[in-house]
Amino acid sequence: MSQVEVLEQTVRQLSPSELADFRSWFVGFDASEWDRRLEADCENGKLDRLAQGAIEEHQAGKTKCL
Repeated sequence: MSQVEVLEQTVRQLSPSELADFRSWFVGFDASEWDRRLEADCENGKLDRLAQGAIEEHQAGKTKCL
C-alpha cells in the first residue's frame, strides 16, 4: 500500500473536528510549499522569460488598466 493510500484511509477515519483541524493545517502547509517553490523558481530564473514577455507586451500597448 502506498503512503498516499495510507493517508487516504487515515483521513477518512478522522472525526469531523479532526478533519477540520487537518484541513486547516493542510491549507497552511500547501500555501507555504507553493510560496517556497515560487521563490525558488524566481531565484533560479525560471520565471524570467515569462516576466520579460509580459513587459514586452505592456510596452507594445497590448495591456489595459484594470
